[in-house]
Amino acid sequence: MADRARTVMSGMGRAVFRASNISTLIALIVIGIAVFYAEHQSREVYEQSQRTMVLDKVALVRAQLEGKVNSNLQLVHGLVSVIANEPDMDQTRFSALAAYLMAQENQLINIAAAPGLVVEMVYPVAGNTAALGLDYMTDAAQRDTAVEARNSRGIVLAGPLDLVQGGTGFIGRFPVYHTEDQGREVFWGIVSAVIDAGRLYDESGITGLEDEIAIAISGRDGKADADGVFHGDAAILAGDPVRAEVAWPSGGWTISAAPLGGWGADPPNMTIQRLGMGLAAALILIPIILMGRLNEERRRRIIEQRRRETELARVSRRLELAMATSQMGVWDLDIATGTLGWDARTNEIFGLPADGEPRNYAHWADRLHPDDKELAEREFHEAIASASPYVSNFRIFTPSGQLRHVRALGSVYQDKGEAPRLVGVNWDATLDAELSEALMRAKTQAEAKNFELETAKARIEHNAMHDPLTGLPNRRYLDHILEMHTRESAGAAGHVSILHIDLDRFKQINDTLGHAAGDAMLIHAAHVLKAWARPSDFVARIGGDEFVILCIGRKSDTELKALSERIIAAMRKPVTYQGHECRFGVSIGIAGGDVTATPATQLLVNADIALYRAKRQGRSRAEFFSEELQAEIVTAKRVADDILAALENNEFVAFYQPQVDAKTFDIVGMEALARWKHPTRGMLAPDAFMAVAEELNVVAAIDKLILEQALAQHREWTAAGLPVPRVSVNVSARRLNDKGLIGTLRSLDIAPGTVSFELVESIYLDERDSLVSWNIDQIKELGIDIEIDDFGTGYASIVSLLQLRPNRLKIDRQLVMPITQSEEQRRLVASIVEIGASLGIEAIAEGVETREHTELLAEMGCAALQGYFIARPMAAERVSEFLAGERWRVAG
Repeated sequence: MADRARTVMSGMGRAVFRASNISTLIALIVIGIAVFYAEHQSREVYEQSQRTMVLDKVALVRAQLEGKVNSNLQLVHGLVSVIANEPDMDQTRFSALAAYLMAQENQLINIAAAPGLVVEMVYPVAGNTAALGLDYMTDAAQRDTAVEARNSRGIVLAGPLDLVQGGTGFIGRFPVYHTEDQGREVFWGIVSAVIDAGRLYDESGITGLEDEIAIAISGRDGKADADGVFHGDAAILAGDPVRAEVAWPSGGWTISAAPLGGWGADPPNMTIQRLGMGLAAALILIPIILMGRLNEERRRRIIEQRRRETELARVSRRLELAMATSQMGVWDLDIATGTLGWDARTNEIFGLPADGEPRNYAHWADRLHPDDKELAEREFHEAIASASPYVSNFRIFTPSGQLRHVRALGSVYQDKGEAPRLVGVNWDATLDAELSEALMRAKTQAEAKNFELETAKARIEHNAMHDPLTGLPNRRYLDHILEMHTRESAGAAGHVSILHIDLDRFKQINDTLGHAAGDAMLIHAAHVLKAWARPSDFVARIGGDEFVILCIGRKSDTELKALSERIIAAMRKPVTYQGHECRFGVSIGIAGGDVTATPATQLLVNADIALYRAKRQGRSRAEFFSEELQAEIVTAKRVADDILAALENNEFVAFYQPQVDAKTFDIVGMEALARWKHPTRGMLAPDAFMAVAEELNVVAAIDKLILEQALAQHREWTAAGLPVPRVSVNVSARRLNDKGLIGTLRSLDIAPGTVSFELVESIYLDERDSLVSWNIDQIKELGIDIEIDDFGTGYASIVSLLQLRPNRLKIDRQLVMPITQSEEQRRLVASIVEIGASLGIEAIAEGVETREHTELLAEMGCAALQGYFIARPMAAERVSEFLAGERWRVAG
């Protein structure tokens, strides 16, 4: 009975246990559904809030990034527009515009302009001079984007690219087209601008935002639909990120973003929620905890399995990438059947199509080079027979007949229950083999040429110290001799004399007969100098048509003068070249001194100063350096300083000389002449300062001051009712080359017909550059007359007069003064007047000093007269009195 009772109780217990399991299971299902639903809802809400947060941050970054890229492109597009209107822009103009652009808020590093696809201008120049001369069509790295920009006629943004100066950047290519005079649009070239990627990321907020969310930017080279990630982690793309498109006129990027922890992160309140649900579950049924633990263990194992699968997939991808980048071909041989499996790279190495078809031993053996076939097959079979590592190097012929070097590695392995296999890799080692052969040939050639190098060393050293044309020592050799003499003469007498010799009229020979004739004259000059110099003298050619004779040891001025005169006389003798008789001379500057007291470099400078004096004194002569000559230089320096101070103190004033009608003697104009009101030397005429002003390049500034004074004075005369129709002012060549001239003239509000610009003939009107021509055309459009000053003494031709079409010609006083004594001079002046009249150009005669001048010039048809007979130049305050008295009419 007891046993039966125990059996019944046991069965009842099992039934109760089964019922309890069912209840527990039902409770667990209900609780699990509730927990899952609650967590699902929480994750849904939390993920949505995360997406909203990430989208807001990305939208802000996208707007800033798009704005800054478009801003940079728009800045450079403005420069492109200027170049299209100014296709002849030079480096100075380009640097000014580029500096202005880069001074704006932007991320630009440098800008380069390549007319005809060859870089000719860069900014900044410092650090970028190596880019000058770069031809995009011959540079593989630059050619494709340059051609794309040219053909698409739109902006092409490439990058990011690694920059030579460090960091990365984007390069924008801007095609430049300009319209020719015939209205035809032609391609000018490319403007390239580099945007600093680091600064762009920082100033767009991307760098700072990466501390909060994970960001990846794709669309290399502005192709927004591309998958290439160039900033951030590419893994973000696989995690369903938030995306935003960055666009500009010729392309764009895609910004992908996700939270740093990914979308699967738990909400902040998930822990509390889980604790509450766990407590509720515990209160309902304690066994559910055990069930939960079992489920957790199961889930953990599933996660571990998935992690291992993910790791295996990643390792597989890495292996595939490594194989692709290493250019290795993989093969697999079933030893039992002889079936070979080749991947696409192995098929490519052997010149077979990658068609997936199985290969066999014959596919490999038939390609072997006859000289390598026996060894390669023996190594192959030995590796299979011994199951040892397979290593072999051999040559093959592809079906097209191309010879290739192959390096093969392999190992035998056998899976349990399967036939053994030989698996290996092949490398195409052709380049390595060719390089090795080339190195061996180079070594042989190097050894063969070693003797030649030793032999050439002395010749190179000689060439480095000598002029290749004349065979004379060069400037480097001269400096070496002077340095050596100075060093060896320390503490003892080290007197030297230097004759600095420059050929006269050499340029004319070079220009008329060609460089070959010029070279012949230089060789002749070298022979003459060596012939007349003492054996102890050092003769050198230091550049162009300049030579030096260095006389070591003390020589009197008489000896040096005699040597110079002999050289000058010998150089005057004509030299025949290809039937042409060539004549030239030399100018010589002489300086001497003790190198222990006066540096040799200073003696060279002194000789050069003396040479300059010789040329200014008429050439074909010798001049000694002296204290007086040094004093002249000091004086010229003092005058230069005074001129600069005079410009600051407004000491340059305008004097006025009247111009009258040749027939009626009415005032037709006033010429404004520059005078210097020197604080200690009084009123100075131009011949006292203009030469130094030319050397200082301030003539244009003086012209501007005189013009402004003349305009103000003319307005006063007009307001006072004085009869001065126009004022004439001189304009220098440098002023005409000023890019800002027209803007300055427009700001002066000059009334048309009231001002005339006098241009000297020496501006070379036959060969005006584009800027001078443009400025003169604009001057005419402003209503300012053009006069040719000092006509008859310069270089203008009839063709240039037809091109320029001046309003008046001012006949130089050197031609006008003699007409009262010379019939020939009268005919010459009359011809000039007649030529001007035939072209519709009036003539003004300068240097009118007698009544006879006025009568003769009026008979010739000269339009206006100017000179001392009418009036001398006078200060502005005396003009009113002069006009009121009309004394010039009485004289006339």
